[in-house]
Amino acid sequence: MLLTGTHPRTLDEKKRLALPRRIREQLGGINRLYITQGQDQCLWLYGPAELEKLAEKIDQSPATDKEVRDFRRLFFAGMEETDIDRNARILIPERLIQFAGLRHEVVLLGVRDRLELWDKGRWEAYLDKNASRFDAAAEGAFQRGNWQRNR
Repeated sequence: MLLTGTHPRTLDEKKRLALPRRIREQLGGINRLYITQGQDQCLWLYGPAELEKLAEKIDQSPATDKEVRDFRRLFFAGMEETDIDRNARILIPERLIQFAGLRHEVVLLGVRDRLELWDKGRWEAYLDKNASRFDAAAEGAFQRGNWQRNR
C-alpha cells in the first residue's frame, strides 16, 4: 500500500476524523485502522496488513535487546483499534489526542505504509524547521538505505 499526500482536516466535537476520499481509495476496502503514538509527537495509523508487516520486522530483532523490548511494549500496548464508520470517520481515543496535543485543526499525512496525524500548528512548525533540509535529509537517507544498491 502506498499512502501519500497532505490532507488538512478537522476533528469534530466527538473527536472523530473524516478520512478524505483519496486516502480511502489508497487504503482500499479496509474497515479498521490501528492508532498509536508515533515519533515527533504525532500519531501513527496503520491498516491491518501494514501493521502485520511491521510486527514481523520488529519480531526479527532480538527479544533480549532492552530497547527492542521497551519499544515493543510501548508501541503495541499504546495502540488502539478503531473502526471506519459508514461515513468514513474514525474515533481518535482521548489519551492519544492528549499525547499528540491535537486540537480542532489537524493534518493527515500519507507516509508510505502508514498515516500520520499531526496537530496543525505542530505540523507547520515541523515544516518551518525541516523543509529547508530536504536535500540534506534525502542525501543522508539514500546513503543509509539500500535503495541505490538495489536499483
